[in-house]
Amino acid sequence: MVEDATFEDGAERPLRLKAQSAEDLQVVASLVQDAVLSVSEIKWQRQKRKFALLLNRFRWEDKHAAERRGRDFERVRSVLAFDDVKSVQSQGIDPTDKDVVLSLLTIGYSAGDDAAGRIELTFAGDGALALDVESIEVTLQDVTQPYVAPSGRAPDHPE
Repeated sequence: MVEDATFEDGAERPLRLKAQSAEDLQVVASLVQDAVLSVSEIKWQRQKRKFALLLNRFRWEDKHAAERRGRDFERVRSVLAFDDVKSVQSQGIDPTDKDVVLSLLTIGYSAGDDAAGRIELTFAGDGALALDVESIEVTLQDVTQPYVAPSGRAPDHPE
């Protein structure tokens, strides 16, 4: 009998996910919710049409296992990269203030003509980045070993 995979199956391995549709992007968005980063960790390579963020990502995929086993919650450094980016717009984020720490709330997508569209990254405190893209080509890749979350707790979103 074949069983479906669970989040726990990937708990000990670094994530490497690719999003090529709006549905895929929702999965990536759920995994990077509450990630923190400094403005200095945002890179826009206009000539290569690449945009990337180096995040300190909460390991949502490991949350339930940590609770069950009574161990610390974890974060991991991850690169969230976007390809085929035509332009980037910023609101409420000063790119010259490199020490500002941002907290990623959500990633949204608005379809345009053909495969083109706009990906919007919304941060706590009214900051936002809008990426006009030729198509959805997003990669999320863990680049370090997990480490104990400094706060010692999971992010909370009361309704």
